[in-house]
Amino acid sequence: MERTEVIINTHNRGEVQLFSDDQKIGKMDISVIGQKLTVYHTEVDPEHEGKGFAKILLEKLVSYARENNLKIVPLCPYVFAQFKRHPEEYNDVWLKE
Repeated sequence: MERTEVIINTHNRGEVQLFSDDQKIGKMDISVIGQKLTVYHTEVDPEHEGKGFAKILLEKLVSYARENNLKIVPLCPYVFAQFKRHPEEYNDVWLKE
């Protein structure tokens, strides 16, 4: 069973974490400053690649942004590519600078 959580430290840096059977198998490196959530990198353990786990991380990132009225700065190539492919899904949270 997969679960995700968002962890932000006192320095406004953090991760969106993905667990499978209590083992961390993926993450997104993020920061939150004001109303901007910047995502820098997405990573899934090699043995779990190709199973849709990056998409699960993306869904958690976007729902977290919506719940907290944040705009996402997609510096991560994966997130940027998904935003460009599906702008109608992400326009409400995509900060285009």
